[in-house]
Amino acid sequence: MAGLQAHTPTPESLTVHGASRVLEVSYSDGKTFRIPFELLRVYSPSAEVQGHGPGQEVLQTGKREVGITTIEPVGNYAIKPFFSDGHESGLYTWEYLYQLGSQQDALWQQYLQRLADAGLDRDTPMPEKGAGGHGCSVH
Repeated sequence: MAGLQAHTPTPESLTVHGASRVLEVSYSDGKTFRIPFELLRVYSPSAEVQGHGPGQEVLQTGKREVGITTIEPVGNYAIKPFFSDGHESGLYTWEYLYQLGSQQDALWQQYLQRLADAGLDRDTPMPEKGAGGHGCSVH
């Protein structure tokens, strides 16, 4: 995930809509995506969410009301959002944001199915991190 691939459209604008909790990203191919903060948070590319290998993903819950407090650019290839729940370890490349935007209907369905399979819903609070966690908490 070093950066933009040759075929990846480049971002032209990025707008944080705090009240509606949506990140709007416009690309050079004319496509504009409105990605809900909740979707960004539950599909964070961080190890804290994705795990360190297949099958180690951590199902995120209780993120319906999550906000983005700030966003920092990372070089010319990514952004690092700081979420209101303290999560700040995900680097979202322009390519990954494009993928989230273009596939968000399918991603929502996968997320809702994973919640249902676990007997949870979007508003179930996340369990407290135990001593065996990754130590990714922010103070």
